[in-house]
This record gives sequence, C-alpha cells and structure tokens, in this order.
Amino acid sequence: MTTAPIHTHPVHKDYQGAKLGMWLFLFTEILLFGGLFLLYSVYRAKFPLDFHTGGQHLNTFIGIANTVILLSSSLTVAVAVSAMQKGNRKLTMTCLGITVAFGLLFLVNKYIEWMGEIGRGIYPKGPALLKLPDGEKIFYGLYYCMTGLHGLHVVAGVLALSIIWDFVRRAKVTSADFTKLENVGLYWHLVDVIWIFLLPLLYLAA
Repeated sequence: MTTAPIHTHPVHKDYQGAKLGMWLFLFTEILLFGGLFLLYSVYRAKFPLDFHTGGQHLNTFIGIANTVILLSSSLTVAVAVSAMQKGNRKLTMTCLGITVAFGLLFLVNKYIEWMGEIGRGIYPKGPALLKLPDGEKIFYGLYYCMTGLHGLHVVAGVLALSIIWDFVRRAKVTSADFTKLENVGLYWHLVDVIWIFLLPLLYLAA
C-alpha cells in the first residue's frame, strides 16, 4: 500500500498589503490628532491670553525632556530596523529594549507631571481649575485630552515593541521577514512626531 505524497506549499505573506494597511492606519491617527489640533487652534484664536497663561504654568522642563527622550527612541528603533535588515539580531533586540525603556521613562515623566498639576488642583472639576477663566479651563481640558490620548498611544507602542522584541528573540522576525518590526517602527515614529507638535502648542504656548 502506497501513500500519496504530501505536498507542502510555502506560506504566502503579503508584505506590500501589510505596509499599505499600516499606512492607512497611520493616516486615521493623523486625522484623529489633526482634529484635536484644529480644535486647539480655534480656541487658541478665541482665548489667546488665557492659553498663553495656561502654557506658562506647565512643566516645560519635563516637556522638553520627554521630547529628547522620544527623539532618542526614534533613533534606536530606526537602528533596530536597520540591524535586522543586516541580520544582526543581537543589536536589534538591544535597540528595541532601549526603545521600550525610553517609552517607559516618558510615561514616568508624564505621570510626575500630571501628579504635579493634580496636586495644584488643576484637573477636571478640580477646585483650582474651577476658579480659572473659561479660556484656561479649555486649555487645560485640551491639555489633558491630547497628552492623555498621546500617552495611551505610547503605552500601545511600548506593548507592541515588547511583543516584537519577543518575536525577534524567537526568530519569528528575521532579516527575511521583518515587516512587523518595520510597521511597529513606523507607528513609533508617528507617536514621536505627534509629540513634537504637542510641545510647542502646549508647553511653549506664547
């Protein structure tokens, strides 16, 4: 009795489709934050002095420090992608680990900053916030909304980078198949770019 030979077919992976899907997703993220930036601009034009006053009370040092952190993390994730293209798995894992550490440091700084504002009574329905002019109330509302939404994106990015780190460790991401790493890197770059816009709008509001 003979058995029919078993034919195995290579798994088809649509790399171009995956990249296109990521770019479409990033476009929706740009629309989301673009709407918030537009809303900020409208109210900023209506309450220029109140927005200036609100920005003066934010922790500019932490804002700038977090900018440096995210710009550095963009560099490390770019190096990770380049290293994987060259087949250097050890360097890829190291750079991904550093990027995750940068992301966590950003979140720690953001927590410290938020706790400082909350300690001053500046939070939704907070006693100090209720005493401020309407323009400053709107400014701080947008501040918490935009930085909070961005913070959620940082959390998602850190989780995604951690998963990719594990994929690299288990050789599920290789120099021949690194689209997942590349896509997560694109997402992380967008998170960094959004923060670069938030810095002057909120912390350097003049």
